[in-house]
Amino acid sequence: MDDVIPFKGEAIQVLLPLLILLAGLVLYLFSNTAIKKTTRRVRESLRDILVPVELVQVPFRVLFSLIVLSFLNPHLPLRDTVSAAIAHVLHLLVIGAVAWFLTRLLRVIGKAVMGRYELGHEDNLEARRVATHIELIRKIFNVLILLVAVSIALMTFDTVRQIGVSLLASAGVAGIIIGFAAQKSIATLIAGIQLAVTQPIRIDDVVIVENEWGRIEEITLTYVVVRIWDQRRLIVPVNYFLEQPFQNWTRTSADLIGSVYVYADYSVSIEALRQELQRIVGETPLWDKRLAQLQVTNATEKTMEIRALVSAANSSDAWDLRCLVREKLLDFLQKSYPGSLPKTRVEGME
Repeated sequence: MDDVIPFKGEAIQVLLPLLILLAGLVLYLFSNTAIKKTTRRVRESLRDILVPVELVQVPFRVLFSLIVLSFLNPHLPLRDTVSAAIAHVLHLLVIGAVAWFLTRLLRVIGKAVMGRYELGHEDNLEARRVATHIELIRKIFNVLILLVAVSIALMTFDTVRQIGVSLLASAGVAGIIIGFAAQKSIATLIAGIQLAVTQPIRIDDVVIVENEWGRIEEITLTYVVVRIWDQRRLIVPVNYFLEQPFQNWTRTSADLIGSVYVYADYSVSIEALRQELQRIVGETPLWDKRLAQLQVTNATEKTMEIRALVSAANSSDAWDLRCLVREKLLDFLQKSYPGSLPKTRVEGME
């Protein structure tokens, strides 16, 4: 009987790790199969939204493997010091894997929500508003997840805990010093949160900043990236959009009214120009059929100032339409009324 009991104890020590690995494998296969079955049951129209779930597969597998190893480690035939060191390392890796998994999960949730909106649509005001909210909220949570993960990881070290206790008494003084030192950084972060709430700008908004025309490409908690028309990037602090005036061409809607100025002699036929404007806009898909108007807005001793107002669905179409109308009106004057082009009159004395 004395020989049987040790044999059973050794058998249990060998079989228990194998059972833990087997249980982990079965649990992983079961959860993976359940996820696939759930995905198949989703309607075809929502399947594209669930494609980003692939983003969390790798961190999920890593996290799952680390948890299984954490359960397996105490049952391995290792020295206590080695087992404790491995357990500490696994603990740190699990903390990092959880943070990694949560940040990826936030991306999946954001993509799933944005899958119901179309940023490429002309009237995409609601989509841009939602995209801005999601992007900024995700970045705020990413910072919080990182801070919590680093804090928990540091607290696993005894020396750090002891230092933390010793510094607790002077935390008030240190907080005041850090507050003064990081005053500008904290103000920038608060401005980023305020920008997310008030939303004077949104993703893909068309803006004029520092006399540059561009679109809002990225919004962070500290800066905004503006993609300028010639593919340059203008990096602007978030405080700028709360403290400085700027133009937002798509604040409430994407449609715009563009103006074209033409200068001609008094002999030009205004009615003929007005009819030509109607013909020009009627033949181009750039015009959204809301407004096409021609008026004489000024008259000097030399020329008349003629303004054409045309409307378009968005800023890009408005720019192209303005250029087209300007070219066509000038071409019409050159061909039909060459004598009406601006000129300087000189009268001789008899």
